[in-house]
Amino acid sequence: MRIRIDAVDLPGLTCPPGDPSGAAHRNVHVAVQRRDRPAELLDPQPGDAVRATWTLECTTVASPAGGPDVKGPYIQGRPGSRFIYLSWGAVDDGGSFTMFRRAKLMLDAVPARDMDAAAGGGLLVGRLGLTDARGEPLCARVVPPRVTWTAEPHG
Repeated sequence: MRIRIDAVDLPGLTCPPGDPSGAAHRNVHVAVQRRDRPAELLDPQPGDAVRATWTLECTTVASPAGGPDVKGPYIQGRPGSRFIYLSWGAVDDGGSFTMFRRAKLMLDAVPARDMDAAAGGGLLVGRLGLTDARGEPLCARVVPPRVTWTAEPHG
C-alpha cells in the first residue's frame, strides 16, 4: 500500500513567533517526519511552494479491532491511533531544519471503505490545504473535513 499526501495552499516562508517575545520563523519548510527519528525528514518543501506531495510506502496487517493496521517508517502512533506527522521548521543558511510546529494527519479518521480499498495494494490519497484560519502553518490534529481521504488505483 502507498499513501500519497497532496497539499496545496502553503502559508509562505515566514511565520509569526509562538510567543510575543520571540522572533518570526524564516525560510519555513514542511516535511513528513520519520517515526522515532524526528530529525529525519522526507522531502522538505518550501512554505511558499504552489503544492507539495509526499508518497509513503506502507504495509498493512489485520488489526485486532478489525480493519487494516497501517505500518511504515513514516507512520506514527499505536494501533488504532496511527497518524502521519507533517513537521514545520525554519531552515537556516547551513540547511539545518529547526522544527517549531507539527500537524498530525489522523489515519483513524480515514473512511473505512477507503482504507480497506487501499490496503489491498492500492493508493490512499490525502488532500489538504496547509494554511490555517490565521494564515499560519496548519498544526494540531487534522481530520476530515480539513483533509479528504480517497482510495485510488495503484499506479
